[in-house]
Amino acid sequence: MGLTLALSACGANEESPQSGDQASGTDSAGGGIPVGVILPETATSARWEGFDKPMLEAALRAKGLDPDIQNAQGDVQKFSTLADQMINDGVKVLIIASINSELGGTVAQKANAQGIPTIDYDRLNLGGSSKYYVSFDNVKVGELQGQGMVDALKDAPEGANIIEIEGAPTDNNATLFYNGQQNKLKPLYDSGKLKLVQSQPIDGWDNQKGGTTFEQILTTNGGKVDGVVAANDGLAGAVITVLKKNGLNGKVPVTGQDATADGLKAILTGDQYMTVFKPIKLEAEATADLAAALAKGDTAAADKIATDTENDPTGKREVKSKLLEPFMIKKADVKRVIDEGYVKAEEVCTGDLVAACTELGIS
Repeated sequence: MGLTLALSACGANEESPQSGDQASGTDSAGGGIPVGVILPETATSARWEGFDKPMLEAALRAKGLDPDIQNAQGDVQKFSTLADQMINDGVKVLIIASINSELGGTVAQKANAQGIPTIDYDRLNLGGSSKYYVSFDNVKVGELQGQGMVDALKDAPEGANIIEIEGAPTDNNATLFYNGQQNKLKPLYDSGKLKLVQSQPIDGWDNQKGGTTFEQILTTNGGKVDGVVAANDGLAGAVITVLKKNGLNGKVPVTGQDATADGLKAILTGDQYMTVFKPIKLEAEATADLAAALAKGDTAAADKIATDTENDPTGKREVKSKLLEPFMIKKADVKRVIDEGYVKAEEVCTGDLVAACTELGIS
């Protein structure tokens, strides 16, 4: 989500999504340069409609562009159809947050064949043809998760049991998160300080499946677990539900990602140890800067924005990138996410958590 302000039976951070199939339309009324944006889905992630869509629209319009922002609702055929429509409508740039790399690569190839530059947004399409990519430093995201677990278990006895519940194997970001986690955790697995029980990717970032899978692994391990590396807040919420059933919540540190309202609440209750905050507004603004340059055919200006590189091992290429910094959020840092407007205080400071919020200066 990767990223992925995840939604599940375990709870959702539904940030005012635009409802239904309209989900996705953005009125393209204005005299700016037309650009197309295709977002992947809403079923497992509130971020796309709640944050990316309005923030991209505002950032693109501020650059004199006229965005048409659509959401494929997880439907591969719909994603392809939306791309065809945008290409036929003559967009000058196509911004792709794809469902999977194969689909994203095919769409980029079609657009590029018509002379339309493409930007891979948030997720790099492996083996694709987009010359530019905007995201967060996703290896760093994983490193923050791994470091969070190291911090939480610094006083744990030798051989503490770790279960890893990872993201979708088709999402390159999930691979990068995992790689970052291992940068911090593998040395401790190798030394015996920590013991890896099992690492399991979850198809489609499906929270319910993540919870079921975690429960099976926990049962097989005789109910023993000392820490859970969960790739995002949705999966963390599913894990915490299982820990509660077993009287282990608050005793077993759990990592997360996306700084959702549910994730922040779980941190305040002590059920989740940390999350990762990715300021999506900065991602949207960097994408708008890049799109504005490309819409004018100014690749020199685009190259000055995309000064990082991301390796595409499938395509055996280095992609010009803008990689933004993610931040670790523990209990003392929850206020930052709320102060910056990504989550409202009233979404987090409810019931028994009012006192905790007051103590942290959150109002």
